[in-house]
Amino acid sequence: MTASSTDRIEKEILLQAPVARVWRALTDAGEFGTWFRVALDGPFVPGQRLTGRITHPGYEHITMELLVERMDAETLFSYRWHPYAVDPAVDYSQEPTTLVEFRLSPQGGGTLLSVVESGFDRVPAHRRDEAFRMNERGWAGQLKNIERHVAG
Repeated sequence: MTASSTDRIEKEILLQAPVARVWRALTDAGEFGTWFRVALDGPFVPGQRLTGRITHPGYEHITMELLVERMDAETLFSYRWHPYAVDPAVDYSQEPTTLVEFRLSPQGGGTLLSVVESGFDRVPAHRRDEAFRMNERGWAGQLKNIERHVAG
């Protein structure tokens, strides 16, 4: 299921894994890095920034930076980042960030995982549409990645 406006991307998937397993895949930086394809430089800690080198083929030149917002055990994990910040010649640090929220809820024997990325309306107009389009597609792929990861 997908819903979008100009400001937010919403996606969800029913994972055939218990909430505790999905939570670990989201909040353990090593596991997150495996399915998200990023080599992070530290653990997820609310209020702290961390960076990581993208390991997805074709994007290895990109360093991702994020600020962990919340980690509410087995229900909500959120962070802020600069969406589709892929040009190493551009300093994105003065741009507003978007908020990525992962929400987990038990459903049957599995976990309903929803991902919402919001705040695109504040991204500079000259790159807003591309950032939205690329992240919309990116989240579809990342949900497939975490599904494979927790099933294995």
